[in-house]
Amino acid sequence: MHESYRQVFGARCSGNANALNAMAAELFGDDDAAPEPAPANDTLDFDCAHFNQGLDAVEAIQDSIETGNRFAVAFIDVRMPPGIDGKETARRIRALDPDINLVIVTGYSDFSPLDISRAAGPADKIFYIAKPFQAEEVMQTATALAHRWETDGKLKSAIALLEEQKLELAANESRAVHIANHDSLTDAPNRLSFLHMLGKAVKGDQCFAMAMMDLDRFKIVNDTLGHLAGDELIRMVCEILQTNVPGEGFVARLGGDEFAMLYPVTGEDEATMVAERLLKAVSISFKVFGHSVQGGASVGLMVVAPGTIHDPIDVMRRADLALNEAKHAGRGIVRLFDEAMDESIRFRRQIEGGLSEAIAKGELKLVFQPIVGRDQLEITGFEALIRWCSPEYGMVSPGMFIPIAEESNLIHELGDWVIDQAVATVKTWPGQYVSVNFSPRQFRRHNFVAHVMERVANAGVEPGRFQIEITETAIFDDVERAADTLFRLRQMGFRIALDDFGTGYSSLYNIRRFALDCLKIDRSFVDGMGRERESAAIVHSIIHLGRALGMEVVAEGVETQAQLQALRLAGCSHMQGYYLARPMDAEDALVLAEQRFMTTDEPEAELSNGTNG
Repeated sequence: MHESYRQVFGARCSGNANALNAMAAELFGDDDAAPEPAPANDTLDFDCAHFNQGLDAVEAIQDSIETGNRFAVAFIDVRMPPGIDGKETARRIRALDPDINLVIVTGYSDFSPLDISRAAGPADKIFYIAKPFQAEEVMQTATALAHRWETDGKLKSAIALLEEQKLELAANESRAVHIANHDSLTDAPNRLSFLHMLGKAVKGDQCFAMAMMDLDRFKIVNDTLGHLAGDELIRMVCEILQTNVPGEGFVARLGGDEFAMLYPVTGEDEATMVAERLLKAVSISFKVFGHSVQGGASVGLMVVAPGTIHDPIDVMRRADLALNEAKHAGRGIVRLFDEAMDESIRFRRQIEGGLSEAIAKGELKLVFQPIVGRDQLEITGFEALIRWCSPEYGMVSPGMFIPIAEESNLIHELGDWVIDQAVATVKTWPGQYVSVNFSPRQFRRHNFVAHVMERVANAGVEPGRFQIEITETAIFDDVERAADTLFRLRQMGFRIALDDFGTGYSSLYNIRRFALDCLKIDRSFVDGMGRERESAAIVHSIIHLGRALGMEVVAEGVETQAQLQALRLAGCSHMQGYYLARPMDAEDALVLAEQRFMTTDEPEAELSNGTNG
């Protein structure tokens, strides 16, 4: 048998192969004439090792693993001289080397293929050759399995590399999320993180307090001892607040010398008592770089009962009003918010009443801001932005009336009007799409998909020219439902954009689940690119993530030529902002749409406020 294998793997011409087939006929008693071997198109040089005992073969496999010079294929006879049989040899070899291909050569049926597969599986790495065999049969089997072994090795290496890249990407994501949601000085949660926690609190069923704290006379510390001393004082105060806040409480640094706390309470008395205890904890003498600094602070307090306030920004605003009252009252005290502090509440009620009539009176209109491509500044779409010019209040900011509409059913009526106006306008453009913002409440509307589809179809607009912009808040409240809704929208042909990306709590896993076409980088990161290394890193990470997932990436709030050039060099696919164009009326948008390309040699535009484009 071993001489047969030597002849097989030493044969390089038809004469040798014929001699081997004659030997096989004599060895196995096969008198049939052997066919001429087919010419080999892919001949390998084999380095063979021969062993008469199974234990010797197992030992050789062990040595090959230690030296790294591993075997690709093992031909094993089921019956061998005294020692372990072929089945046991195969089992032990497989236990040492999971990648080797095993070829069982036998003319008997001591063991069924199932028995051998169970002992030395997996089945796709076990093959059989029946005696008597032809020379080319052995050669072709060895050649094919050697190629397969090489391919499997390359695939395994590629998978290992992908796993490493996956871990690195996950680590980068974790760092980016941490940077985006934590203060760089204290490593405490920042404003974004606090707003997320506050949003969860207002939706919960537990009474809670929000305390906003501002250090008294902090500017004096910076001016007299320097900013390093001021930074150290901030860190010390933050540590004290984190230590003294109730067990389920949450402390964040909002910026500068301002902190915010959330903690569960049973009512206003308990909330005030806890706030006064926190105030007392920081009203001590600090030792800062050898200097004695007398601490002090003022606190504004807002207590929220379950179901009373649904807007976290409103809670924050009220706590801030209470803080202003504490400072005006002489500092070093806690002030609890009451309605008398907020004249704007009455104004909000008036705005709500006026908004309900604004549509019928024709006081609303849409303006359109172009979204341009990176390479040639081609206008690929426009974002539709709503404006309200009230005869009574003048221009009312969307940042004011949209949250008011969101708190009431007006958001649905307002949203339907926006859809109808947007699709009527996009029909006049030569090919661009229109992007429309949808609030979380609209997105959670019953039959949202059918509702949008019906209005767009009735207008005779293809779904591919209508982009639905949603925020992370809208989809992460109910991930399963959101994933299904977005999948159905994409099936119908709508474009989907995730707005303000980077400010929420997205993960790679969830982003991968959602049917998205576009990620929109929040303008705060674009604005900070030239000043903060962290913002630049986040922008670059989002761009690379979008490209890796095959999505467009739109940078919002492009205000300067420097920002435009930096984003283009970073590979951002699309840009939007005042430097490129202000939001414009439908007539001007049509002219720009027909023009198709933009130029940027005009002087820099006035900076936007973020809400108006």
